[in-house]
Amino acid sequence: MAIKFRVETTCPATGARAGRLSTPRGELETPVFMPVGTQASVKTMTPHEVEAIGFRIILANTYHLYLRPGADLVEEAGGLHRFMNWPHSILTDSGGFQVFSLARLRKIEEAGVTFQSHLDGSRHFISPEKSIAIQEQLGADIIMCFDECPPYPCDYDYARRSMELTHRWAARCQAAHRRRDQALFGIVQGSVYPELRAESARTLTEMDFPGYGIGGLSVGEPKEKMLEMLDVVHGLLPRDKPRYLMGVGAPDDLVEGVARGVDMFDCVLPTRIGRHGTVFTRTGTIIVRDARYARDFGPLDPDCGCYVCQNYTRAYIRHLFKSGEVLALRLATWHNLAFLHRLMEEMRAAIRQGTFPAFRTEFLRMYRRAGTSGDPSKGD
Repeated sequence: MAIKFRVETTCPATGARAGRLSTPRGELETPVFMPVGTQASVKTMTPHEVEAIGFRIILANTYHLYLRPGADLVEEAGGLHRFMNWPHSILTDSGGFQVFSLARLRKIEEAGVTFQSHLDGSRHFISPEKSIAIQEQLGADIIMCFDECPPYPCDYDYARRSMELTHRWAARCQAAHRRRDQALFGIVQGSVYPELRAESARTLTEMDFPGYGIGGLSVGEPKEKMLEMLDVVHGLLPRDKPRYLMGVGAPDDLVEGVARGVDMFDCVLPTRIGRHGTVFTRTGTIIVRDARYARDFGPLDPDCGCYVCQNYTRAYIRHLFKSGEVLALRLATWHNLAFLHRLMEEMRAAIRQGTFPAFRTEFLRMYRRAGTSGDPSKGD
């Protein structure tokens, strides 16, 4: 089996889970946040720096790597791990979200999707079978079924047709999957319709995947709807398999997702907002480029012990942003990733110690008191 997963502690009040996920390249403690390396690179960071923060799994993007440099080249280089010099676990998404959100003039059919590249307008076709073949060439440890991610809003009939297509494509992905050293996850869809989410969770559970993505959320729907859909699937997905909430990375959303039994998360949020001068703190996000920080000689977050907060001030990092220095992007990104890594560590500890409900209440009180929350954008 490509992965092994066990839940070691469950919070009786919320259902939050602390466990361990083993892949061919090592063991991970869950719940876990996965930095996004869209093009085989976590933007502005070296693999060694990402590793030094403590991460042991990252995400790479099938759509982007298929278009550039191409799966054949990555395979020739020895696979994605060797190509990007990352010795730990990698998850690749299927490319479905990017096909539907980035590609131009796409045409969705039963066979797959014909689309134009966002890079040069060239025409391409990806089917469930081709998505699996690309991911097998890339060589990630965990790969995802090709699915249709419906937009928000969409009507019930569209959401149902999209969900049913995703289920048929999931069966084709299973049939096409050959590499036993890779774990193939199914993806629950159904937009914001509870009965569709429940049906999708039950259908995919019957297909017996080794893990389950929860897709089609954080695409513009109200946060309350996202949490409602997580509540729906929480009691339906298998308790002994990992659950992966796709494209969610705001700190308060991570806490609420963990409270609903989610084990894995990814998002470009920490790197994207970092490059634009916004950083996480215990009391919400701050825009360190703002003039108020010109003479602020404290760390980005007084409660953070990361490399950046130990060595640099808000005033200095603001100066770097105003001067157009690349180091500004790197330091803000580094801090944001370290903030999320520490947050996941704290949640795991709280679950194991039986204090997660109190941790959740206090964290959300502090983080939201300034009325700030991250942009849930999934693009990069």
